[in-house]
Amino acid sequence: MLGKSDRDDTSAFLQRVAQTPVRVGIGSKGRLIFALDATMSREPTWDAACAIQGAMFNETAAIGGLGVQLVYFRGFREFHASPWASDPNTLLNNMTGIQCRAGHTQIERVLGHALHETKQQGVNALVYVGDCFEEDIDGVCAVAGELGLSGVPAFMFQEGRDPIAERAYREIARLTGGAYCNFSQASAKALRDLLSAVAVYAAGGRKALADYGKEKGGEVLLLAKQVR
Repeated sequence: MLGKSDRDDTSAFLQRVAQTPVRVGIGSKGRLIFALDATMSREPTWDAACAIQGAMFNETAAIGGLGVQLVYFRGFREFHASPWASDPNTLLNNMTGIQCRAGHTQIERVLGHALHETKQQGVNALVYVGDCFEEDIDGVCAVAGELGLSGVPAFMFQEGRDPIAERAYREIARLTGGAYCNFSQASAKALRDLLSAVAVYAAGGRKALADYGKEKGGEVLLLAKQVR
């Protein structure tokens, strides 16, 4: 069951996604970058997070697929970006093979990578999942602003309640025209549904989201009803 704080975050997130335009051309697939903080602080919840994130890939496969690039950082300036793929098994195999390593966040690098990718071929959305923030906020926000001008919303999911991370994530979401949502183990199902809704929206637009909302009900249906 969600607590009041989680419900408030979820409601705000749904409202923001409903207002976010998605650019999916006729006959083309959406493209989404899925970025993960794989530093040591996330190790205790990594397996659960992989299961939740994997559900997102499976949901989008049912509507014709979504081009997803898996991005993660860890250790001493390790930064990895997978090839673009629409097969959920390929994405799951890539994700489950990741091991957490101690290191600092590289969110500015994630945003810069998303900016580069959208200039190459276009990106519909960036999803980021992490728990902390250890960088220069001005530098990060400068890149976030550029990403927003390029039309790529960042959907920022925070694990835990670190106040520094929350301020940074909310600002990144604001500057890119995306949304912020906090989650905990208690709200794992809500996170899975919200991740899936964002992915379905990026892959198929409003019609796909409306159909998905009717199927899933609950918070996803509320989201679908808000999108016009």
